Amino acid sequence: MNYDVVIVGAGQGGAYAAIQLRQLGFEGTIALVGRESEPPYERPPLSKEYMLGDKAWERLLIRPADFWEGKGIDLVLNAEVVSVQPADKTVTLQDGRTIGYGDLVWATGGDPRRLTCPGADLPGVYGVRNRADADAILADLPNVERAVIVGGGYIGLEAAAVLRKLGKEVTLLEVLPRVLARVAGEELSAFYQAEHRAHGVDLRTETGLEAIEGTDRVTGVRLADGSVVECQLVIVGIGIIPAVGPLLTAGAAGGNGVDVDQFCRTSLPNVYAIGDCAAHSNRFADGAVIRLESVQNANDMASCVAKAITGDAQPYAATPWFWSNQYDLKLQTVGLSGGHDQAVLRGDPASRSFSVLYLKNGKLIASDSVNAIKDYVQARKLVEEGAVIAPEDLADASRPLKELDRIS
Repeated sequence: MNYDVVIVGAGQGGAYAAIQLRQLGFEGTIALVGRESEPPYERPPLSKEYMLGDKAWERLLIRPADFWEGKGIDLVLNAEVVSVQPADKTVTLQDGRTIGYGDLVWATGGDPRRLTCPGADLPGVYGVRNRADADAILADLPNVERAVIVGGGYIGLEAAAVLRKLGKEVTLLEVLPRVLARVAGEELSAFYQAEHRAHGVDLRTETGLEAIEGTDRVTGVRLADGSVVECQLVIVGIGIIPAVGPLLTAGAAGGNGVDVDQFCRTSLPNVYAIGDCAAHSNRFADGAVIRLESVQNANDMASCVAKAITGDAQPYAATPWFWSNQYDLKLQTVGLSGGHDQAVLRGDPASRSFSVLYLKNGKLIASDSVNAIKDYVQARKLVEEGAVIAPEDLADASRPLKELDRIS
């Protein structure tokens, strides 16, 4: 089999790259290679609307199942690429088949980081990365009274909110001093900790995990202090490991992901990488090489690659934005708050509608808005221009952000 473009990874980024190529008039052959048996679908709702039953499976599909054939995009499913031969411009699948490419787009994302403690492989211990994970958790839930969630990032917090809504007792363990420690400031962490505790979550920070207890399946988790929390289900949300092994083995530059340039090109000829696995220099991180794990990043990088392949190369320069739904709270984030030297609270968290604005050397670099859509929309423009505004003005929630005076 030979294709003009082979896209490895049938998630958000890979699917959107194929769609964009056709929208830009690309008439060559395209193969979309995916490890799962399902056509491309959205993953963020798995830990939220899908588990709650608010979104049926068909509504998660990125396009209807017959769309791909209609656009001349071959879906190669139940297939995993195990090696890349850049000199021959081929990839090899786990079943021994080879596929030739003119251009290769690597959009594999990552695999959930697993626990390494004793009992980590027991039945009843899950990550949440694909439909199979979510379905297995849902199948287990009728027999579950108590669940333990390991990790206080967005995945862990969203899962906690869902399980509480489903009536389960939930203990959430975070080894760091606060939840969301890597992605948000102390004000936002404190707010979400209080919200989850108010909803009945036994949320414990600075709490390490020693082992998973059980024989045939999980019966509890043993903490670093020797105590045991009884449970019938464990959900692990401690990040991902970028799925880039075959590319690195083939000689691509990288480590924590695969390195790409401003056009999402790897160091291998005719090989691009996009989405969660692509390490790139980002202007919103002062040029630091980072990976962004978001739908926005996957889509925008896919668009960048599609334009490059069709002869209209434009540098990737998208504004990072994220969202998280927990209980009746909608968090919308724009920019990257890492390295901020000042956080400005705008509004009252007790009202459950407020923003936290992050400054670095006086410039607005990011904002977190909770149930405050106008702040989010208006802050986006200010973050993009690196606006310098007096902190006391930013804190005045009675004045729209877009009307605040800049400091020259």
